[in-house]
Amino acid sequence: MALPSSPDAPQPLRVIVGAVKDWVERLGPVWVEGQLIEVKRRSGAVTQYLTLRDKLAEVSVTLSTSAAVLDAAGPLAEGTMVAAWVKPTIWTKSGSLTFECRELRPTGEGRLLAAIEQRKRMLQAEGLFDPALKRRLPLLPRRIGLITGAGSAAERDVVENIARRWPAAVLDVRHTLVQGTQAVEEIVHALRALAATPGVDVIIIARGGGSLEDLLPFSDETLVRAVHACTTPVVSAIGHETDTPILDLVADLRASTPTDAAKRVVPDAREEASRLSEARTRIRTAVLTRLANETRRLAELRTRPVLRDPSATLEIHLERVSTARSRLTRAIEQRLREEANFISQSASRVRAMSPRATLQRGYAILVDASGDTVSSVADTSAGAAIAARVADGRLHVTVHSIETQEGP
Repeated sequence: MALPSSPDAPQPLRVIVGAVKDWVERLGPVWVEGQLIEVKRRSGAVTQYLTLRDKLAEVSVTLSTSAAVLDAAGPLAEGTMVAAWVKPTIWTKSGSLTFECRELRPTGEGRLLAAIEQRKRMLQAEGLFDPALKRRLPLLPRRIGLITGAGSAAERDVVENIARRWPAAVLDVRHTLVQGTQAVEEIVHALRALAATPGVDVIIIARGGGSLEDLLPFSDETLVRAVHACTTPVVSAIGHETDTPILDLVADLRASTPTDAAKRVVPDAREEASRLSEARTRIRTAVLTRLANETRRLAELRTRPVLRDPSATLEIHLERVSTARSRLTRAIEQRLREEANFISQSASRVRAMSPRATLQRGYAILVDASGDTVSSVADTSAGAAIAARVADGRLHVTVHSIETQEGP
């Protein structure tokens, strides 16, 4: 019922806001469905805010809620479809329309995404996605295992691209269901069989794109744990680049598409041949360059005098040896002359001091019969026989008389 009003008798603003608030709140809490396009979590704040948009129409509203409601709803990603239990109300102070969210539940794909996200966090906490566990793919596998749907586009893409890139590659293809309730069991069985096959160095699990429900087997916990336990490197090639099942996280390598998986598993023979040719050219150039450098160095060495005439160095040393020998001979001769002169002078001095020299000057040495020298008249007596030694012999004489001389 409209409130009476006129320019002369307007209604107070508080009355109008209160009436609007009463009309809005008569609706009561209601479940609404929409797409979650924004989640504004504020750390430490009591009230949190969400933005919800209608799936078909350009209609969006902001919901206020609590952290407890958000936590109870589980992991929520933007784009998730949710069912929200909201109560519309009017904020009296500003007159704005607000929606209070009292419960939140993912619906449809949103519910599936929430379950996958929860499973992903659990497996991540166990360490199944640790990068340290990832194994490197072999450079050129002996045999390639392929798990895919029979006659699927994914199988065709992998087989054709591997054959084009490396024609000698050997594939071991195992066909399984790739969607539905039986898919996980068949894929796990094929995975274990390939891992036990001798010569299989890498395993590709491939499937084309599809809806979230179609790709659910590749986020199944059983398959994820089987891939984690597999001793052979596993490549995940599921759907398109935007599809990210849990298998991508646990596999040793995630390929964006089946075609990309083929490119990652085997090298391109033409590219490798081209690289080999380039490498050979670089090696040949390097060897020729090295030979040219060494030839130039040898030519430079040949221009040096010592290599043109190696005996020139010997002649220089021979001349030095000859000079040294001449100097040594002269030094020896000089030393011999000096020593001869010294000996001659010494001999002259010795001869000058010798009693024989004295005898040659006319002196004689007197000795008695016992051979003692007579140097004084007291050493003999008259009539004694003595000998007089002269320069050229000895005289035997008898003392006739003795005369004593005093003074010089």
